[in-house]
Order: sequence, then structure tokens, then C-alpha cells
Amino acid sequence: MEARVKRRAFILLVSCIWLPMAVLGGTGNATVSSFSRPKVVNFGALFTINSVIGSSVMPAILAAVDDVNADSTILSGTKLNVVLQDTNCSGFIGTIDALQLMEKEVVAAVGPQSSGIAHVISHVMNELHVPLLSFATDPTLSSLQYPYFLRTVTNDYFQMYAIADMVDYYGWKEVIAIFVDDDNGRNGISVLGDALAKKRAKIYYKAAISPGATKSDIDDLLVSVNLMEARVFIVHVNPDTGLSFFSKAKSLGMMSSGYVWIATDWLPSALDSSDSVNKDTMHVLQGVVALRQHTPDSDQKKTFASRWKNLKSIKTSRFNSYAVYAYDTVWLVARALDLFFKDDGNVTFNDDPSLRDTNGSSLNLSSLRVFDQGQKLLQILVGMNFTGLSGQIQFDPQKNLIHPAYDVLNIVGTGLRTIGYWSNYSGLSVTAPEVLYTKPANTSTSNQHLYNAIWPGETIRRPRGWVFPNNGKPLRIAVPFRVTFEEFVKKDKGPSGVKGYCIDVFEAAIDLLAYPVPRVYILYGDGKRNPSFNSIVYDVAQNVSTCRFNNLVFLTKVLSFNIYASRFL
Repeated sequence: MEARVKRRAFILLVSCIWLPMAVLGGTGNATVSSFSRPKVVNFGALFTINSVIGSSVMPAILAAVDDVNADSTILSGTKLNVVLQDTNCSGFIGTIDALQLMEKEVVAAVGPQSSGIAHVISHVMNELHVPLLSFATDPTLSSLQYPYFLRTVTNDYFQMYAIADMVDYYGWKEVIAIFVDDDNGRNGISVLGDALAKKRAKIYYKAAISPGATKSDIDDLLVSVNLMEARVFIVHVNPDTGLSFFSKAKSLGMMSSGYVWIATDWLPSALDSSDSVNKDTMHVLQGVVALRQHTPDSDQKKTFASRWKNLKSIKTSRFNSYAVYAYDTVWLVARALDLFFKDDGNVTFNDDPSLRDTNGSSLNLSSLRVFDQGQKLLQILVGMNFTGLSGQIQFDPQKNLIHPAYDVLNIVGTGLRTIGYWSNYSGLSVTAPEVLYTKPANTSTSNQHLYNAIWPGETIRRPRGWVFPNNGKPLRIAVPFRVTFEEFVKKDKGPSGVKGYCIDVFEAAIDLLAYPVPRVYILYGDGKRNPSFNSIVYDVAQNVSTCRFNNLVFLTKVLSFNIYASRFL
């Protein structure tokens, strides 16, 4: 009897101990499962610290981490920790840094800014199931090829279509593209070519420059493009070295009236993040039009700007648009992790059998481990929707931010003047995109508007966008060497070599043009008998006669002159 009582007492004691443990260890709801959250969760950051973009990104990331950890409503009980890696603007070092970062068992990585590095490390992230939230703008970085790649800045695909819309708006048909010969430069300009083709325009010449180009290389490139017909230049280079292009262009007289310079968002990024821009630099840039990633004005953004000078690790007193995107990206990671943990997510890593070291390799690949629930975190990230400093943070099916938009800026005096906006919702407009989103979309030609720009040479008159090239051949005009009706056209000993009523009419028409037309008259026939007009026109059209138009484009424009002249011959 006594033994039975003792046994019952033991069972009761074990039950009293086991039941609370079962409750504490249970995962039936978010409140209970919060006890299983890690005390610290790591995410990585890959970027070049000593760069135009890096100088704005790093303080913003550190500020966002501090703000997340100070907010008791998010990641309760878990500290967010950032592991920084400096890629030093090197594809090789960036790849090594990415591998070293993965050894720290991070649940996500922010960056890099370099598209070349992003291409390489996206393969690593795919293998290890770690989401990559990148600042790389290369249009070919696709979520189809890289499922774990998310872009938290505006895709350059949209920037190139914005430029194409501007070229069409001003009526230009040919542009010269100056770009750095790397992944971002080549792929961006490729999209620009497609976008222009849809507007019945084209890239007249692609002027590629190596990433490590010297001043002499830049000088040679600008001299060569200055000899060409097109006068609309699209400059898609790096923010750290791009300003040297305009200094050289100024010394060659290419920042004067008649030239058009359109810079991608690298230029505002460089100017916005500078403590003070040299007056000589601003003088060189007069009349340049540039695009900046659009971020709406808001109280949040103003508060962040007022805090900037007091943030950690700041190198300049001002910041560019990448700072607000970086700040929002950290909050995106934090909010996603909060939902991840509430949905019973666990931060665990396992070995990847395909990464086992073989043949005595010293690369230590076995230290790279797969994030078990990386796919779950990725799906939460893709589904996020909140308002940050840069506006609405939400992804489209291609994992790009929705509502891509740009400010259209004109450099005048000592600053940047906004002459309009571009969005894929309504095209070019003088109304801010966030206002247009509340109205029906309208991309019709009649709805495209920008304020007047002040172009190089301090003129508001729209540049024509082309000239006859300095090294081009003059327009060769076939003139019938007749023996009758010489009052209309005949051989002459004067400078032009011909004279007559038809010549006078043609010269008067040429004088009415706003640009010079180099030309030379070539006599057709032997002067002993009237040449056949049909033969002249046929030889011109076939381009087989010694007396022909070398500029066939101009030939189509003066065809009406041929018809007019036939009445007199």
C-alpha cells in the first residue's frame, strides 16, 4: 500500500515537471514560439566603403540596425547584427569577401553595388539559399536566373526607357552612348538601344571606355566622337570617375551650344553626396540633363536628413539616394525576419554535400553551409509591403521594386533644377509620380511634359542634335551639263562651277537652313548634248555615278527638289 502511494506521488511529480516543460517548448503560436528565437541574428553587407555609393550606404545601414534594435515592437528578444565586408571595387576581392561572409552564417546579404560582383555571388547565394538584396542596377540580373536575387533600388532597365522617352520628347533620332565597358555599362546600353528602336531612334555609335581608363584614353575617345554627326551624348559611367569626362569635354569645346549631354543617375549620386561641389566643376556641367532615382518627400525622409550629420561613420555631410534605399533595405530584412520567427522559422544551417573539400583542397569550402529555411525567408521578403524613406517597398513578379521613377534634373548655376519626372506609369510629367499614381495612367504623346531646360551655351532653344561631321565629305550634287536652256543651269567659271536659275533657287533654300551644308556641284555630261535626266536620277539612286550624292539620307530629303527641277530640264 505504501509503495503504491509512493509510486503515485512520483508519477504526479514527473507530470508536474513535464507539463510546464512541454508548454515552454511548444510551438503552437507566435507568443510561445518567441522563446525559441535566437538572441542574435546576422545579416551581411557587401559594398565598397570608400566610394560615392559606399559613403552614403554604410552610415545608413548602421543607423537602420540601431533603429531596429531600439524598437521593441520588432524582433522582440532578438538583436540584429550586421557583418560588413569591403569589396574594394574589385570583382575578385568581392567574390572572396562574399565567400568569407557566408562562413559567418548570415541569413541575408545586402549589396553589392557592383553588377559584376553581383553576377558572381548570386550563384553562391543560390547554392546556399541566402537572399541577396542588391543595389546593383544591371538589367540582366534576373530573378529567373538568380532566384535569391532581389533588387532594392531601381532597375536600370527603366532608366534606359526614361532616356529613350526624353530623346523622343525632344525629337532627336540618333545618340552617341559613352559607357564603361563592364557588365553594368554594356547591359544598360543594350537596353537603351532596344528602347530607342521602339521610338524609331537609334544609337549612332557606342563609345566604350575601360573601367581603368586614363585621362589620355578619355581624351582620345571624346576627340573621336566629336568628329561624328550626332551631338546627343548619353553618359553611363561610374560615379567615382565620371566627372573627368566633362572636364575633358569642356577643354575640347564640347560643352558649348549645339551639344546635348544626358547623364544617368551616377552624376546626381556624385553631386548629392559631396560636402561642397567645386565651382569649376559646376561651371563645366552647365546645361547637363541628368536622372536621379526618385524618392518622395516625406516627414520620415526629412527626419532622417536632419539626423545624418550625427550618424556613425559619416564621411560627408550630405547623402545620395542610395542612403535611403540602404536604410529601407535593413528594415525590410528586419520586418521579414520578424514575420519569419512568428511563423515558427528557425535559423539553422547544414552542410552542402556538393561543397565538400576534395583532393586535399585548402579552400575550406566545407565551411559554407546552407540556410535551411532560406526559401521561407525569401518568400516572406518578396511578399513584404510597407512604406519606407524611399516610398512604397513592394516587389513585382520579377523581384524589382514597384513604381520605378526618376527625377529629371538640369544643372544650372550652382545647383540641380528639377524640370520634371519620369515614371513607367505615366512617362514624362511635371507632376510628381506619387500624385499621378492616384489617377488613371496616361502615357500618350500629348501627355508628355517637361519644363524648359537650359542647354549648354546657356540657351533654352532645343539643340538640333546633329551636325555635318568635320571629317565628312560634302554633299555632291549632280548638275546636267546642257547645251540648251542655259538660263536654268550651265557651267560657270565662278567658285561653285555652275550658275543659273535652278542653282539660285537651290542656294536660296540652303541659305534658309539653320545649319551649314557643305556642298560641291558635279557636272553630268560632256556639254555637247543634253544628258538624260532619267539617267542622272538613276545614277544618283544607284550610287554608281561619279556624280552622285554621298549622303543618301539627305537624298531622300531632297527628292522633292529632283521632282521640282525636272520641270525645267
